[in-house]
Amino acid sequence: MNPSSSCALAIVEELCRHGVRDAVLAPGSRSAPLAHALAAADEAGLLRLHVRVDERAAAFLALGLAKRSRRPVPVVTTSGTAVANLHPAALEAHHAGVPLLLLTADRPVELRGTGANQTTRQPGIFGPVTRWSGDVGVDAGPDPDAVWRTTVARAVVAARGDLTDDPGPVHLDVPLRDPLVPDAPLLPTAGEPRVRIERQVAPGPARTLVVVGDLPTSRHVDEAIAWASGNGWPVVRELGPPGPTGVAHGLSVLAGLARPGGDARTDPQMAVPEPPDRVILVGRATVSRAVGAVTRRPGTRVEAVTATPGWTDPAHVVTRVHPWSAIRRGASPRADDPAWTASWVEAGRVTAQRHAAVLEAADEPTGPAVARAVVAALPAGARLFVGSSNSARDLDLGVGEWPEDLDVVASRGLAGIDGCVSTAVGLALADPGRPWVALVGDLTFEHDAAALAIGPGEPRPDLTVVVLDDRGGGIFSTLEHGVGLDDAGRARFERVFATPTGTDLAAICAAHGVDHVRVTSLRALRGALADRVGATGTGLRVVTVAVDRDGHRGIRSALAGPTE
Repeated sequence: MNPSSSCALAIVEELCRHGVRDAVLAPGSRSAPLAHALAAADEAGLLRLHVRVDERAAAFLALGLAKRSRRPVPVVTTSGTAVANLHPAALEAHHAGVPLLLLTADRPVELRGTGANQTTRQPGIFGPVTRWSGDVGVDAGPDPDAVWRTTVARAVVAARGDLTDDPGPVHLDVPLRDPLVPDAPLLPTAGEPRVRIERQVAPGPARTLVVVGDLPTSRHVDEAIAWASGNGWPVVRELGPPGPTGVAHGLSVLAGLARPGGDARTDPQMAVPEPPDRVILVGRATVSRAVGAVTRRPGTRVEAVTATPGWTDPAHVVTRVHPWSAIRRGASPRADDPAWTASWVEAGRVTAQRHAAVLEAADEPTGPAVARAVVAALPAGARLFVGSSNSARDLDLGVGEWPEDLDVVASRGLAGIDGCVSTAVGLALADPGRPWVALVGDLTFEHDAAALAIGPGEPRPDLTVVVLDDRGGGIFSTLEHGVGLDDAGRARFERVFATPTGTDLAAICAAHGVDHVRVTSLRALRGALADRVGATGTGLRVVTVAVDRDGHRGIRSALAGPTE
């Protein structure tokens, strides 16, 4: 079946599986694949199709159907001005809280802005009216069916207000390519939707692993960890203490499991437990590629618990989504495997021993060793802000024992390096009387040097900023961009990835009257932290640690342990 017909069939089929029983169609050419799929669904008795010539009338018809049934009703149009004619009904649905689904066909994305016939910029055309908007079409990556179906789920969930109690219109734009006519019979089938909203997490498989990512508040983190521990499930936390059933260096353990054949290893130094049958992602878990690799294992059921109107699922593998109320209900009926959970905790313990041995044997500062020293220097009640890029990853590699009362905060929404120091300043000012430490890289620090410009009459935070200075974008040396380079490749890498600036960080601090010290050894770092962390009322301080960027890949390889 051609891609446009496959896309349209998947969208219509998934809408039916989510409970859509009526659909309205206005005629057009670009929307032909959707028209054929809707007609096939009508003929199969999966929904009732209504056809109207005028898009404005079609949209209000869909509004009436949705208003009475309280089910999402799609109104389907072709591209161009046809889309704009949906706006009046969308406005009414917005203010009345009606689950109207604006399903607009579009021309291929490369035609936007070219003057092509019936082509305008349709994504976002309804502005703040919609509860959610997205676009998905034939260019949907290596597993398009999964993308089509999970995107439909996001649209339906938002329209119904399942996670917000705020139903309303949504917009799904669908770029389609020729051919637009089916080249095979369209046979939509009934069945279960790919993604379901469930108010409670079922006991499910005994071997359930919980991965706790970024959450709105520390209270959410505490609730998630207590809930997982109450169910007897091992916990991998991306940043911070993982709790009673927590796995030390959890991301490192996942990385071992994600290696080909990782679950079959017998080397005790590798500490690779048996893989989970179910992974529950709580919050935004995006720090490590290992999380994605484990959730993509064949046969693994993946669920999400979210405290926001959406859920994190870049791999399109989540099949069940739970609102935060599922956690607040408390522990589910236990179906845990204590021996399996213990094996994960033990894997973390063995990994922690290996990491400690490697880091304690090194004389020169490395990213993980600096992270380890920073956490060890935190007094009771301190708080830690972690920058994006390498800093977040260094924490898991370097820290096996966490102070249980430590609150770790990071900007993981989009994980940019911009504004991190200013964010840390704001956190410290909002939480006076408590020492704050920020761990960031040199480019992150330079990117936000203006954060140090605090006027003489302004309140000053109790904040120590620890800058890991590896002369540029050190994370790229650990990724595929820094592998197997010849002389020309290394020169290009330095220019367009590493991007060292040669900026004098001490001069930046001096220009703003900020206390600064530069250290070149772990011993000196510990001394500087002892002098500067924990004191209150002393303002803003910067500690710069010189680190050899060329050593990043080597230290990570050493921490990963032996390979077959």
